[in-house]
Amino acid sequence: MAATRPASHQLVVLAVAAALVGGLFMLPKGIVKPKEGKSELNSDAARTANRDGGGMATNGSKAEASSGPVPASATDNNGGHSEGDGHDHSAEAAAPHTTATTAQRQELSSLLKEYGAAQGAEAKSQVATTLARRYEAVQRFDSAGYYLEQVAASKPGAKAWQQAADAYFQAFSFASAEERVKMLGGKARELYGKVLKEQPDNLDAKTNLGMTYMASENPMQGIALLREVLAADPRNEKALYNMGILAVQSNQYDKAALRFKELVKVNPKSVNGQFYLGVTLARTGAKEEARQAFLAAKSLSADPALAASVNEELAKLK
Repeated sequence: MAATRPASHQLVVLAVAAALVGGLFMLPKGIVKPKEGKSELNSDAARTANRDGGGMATNGSKAEASSGPVPASATDNNGGHSEGDGHDHSAEAAAPHTTATTAQRQELSSLLKEYGAAQGAEAKSQVATTLARRYEAVQRFDSAGYYLEQVAASKPGAKAWQQAADAYFQAFSFASAEERVKMLGGKARELYGKVLKEQPDNLDAKTNLGMTYMASENPMQGIALLREVLAADPRNEKALYNMGILAVQSNQYDKAALRFKELVKVNPKSVNGQFYLGVTLARTGAKEEARQAFLAAKSLSADPALAASVNEELAKLK
């Protein structure tokens, strides 16, 4: 999964419909220090994994995904929005990372009008592409996905479908509400399916597709896809990482440690790999090896939150 923001090298724990998958999986999005229990992990996830605003009424809701996002509106300082614009402004205000500046809101509103007035597929595609990039800039990835999908529908192709799928996957990976997880994961699956129809060997698309299945009623399909990726490319970092995280989810720390060991062999500078290798080794009792992994992770990043998490884990090894 692409990391386009200057975020921490650690992970945010993502709660994805525990009733569907029986636990958690984690994606490299931000910071959260490891916890011992799933209840604590769920609590952290509910607070942090809501880049989409965390609710069905927020920007990019199910209705918007089918008919297009409503215009950007003010969500800070109560400035300038229409009460009938279709937003749940209180939910957006609670997610400041999705709040656009005044200039960004004005540009989005202008672009939305331009998109509505554009004549012809080519003109609409050009505006849609710009809109998608502007929505990505304010981390409203579902809205970005919608417009990238319009571009792909106008000029179908694996690259265009994947850009739309990746945007929906970003939104999916930050969603906290179960209904949104299902909806966004389903949308990403649909679009990755189009990619793989044209490029069956696209391992990046197949890996992300596999992770969306982990929040579906068929999680074993997701595991099967990740195994297909590793069969084709045993050194695939993303698949190794996600298989390790899925093993952590099921408390199979010995299997998880093996995955993370493979990952750091492939990429010794993987901060996520080193950190979670330390976590899993510590859980299996290999304290000295865990210590070395934690120190390696700490040496690879200047992030103070990572350093604090490493120090906490090292203290547990004494």
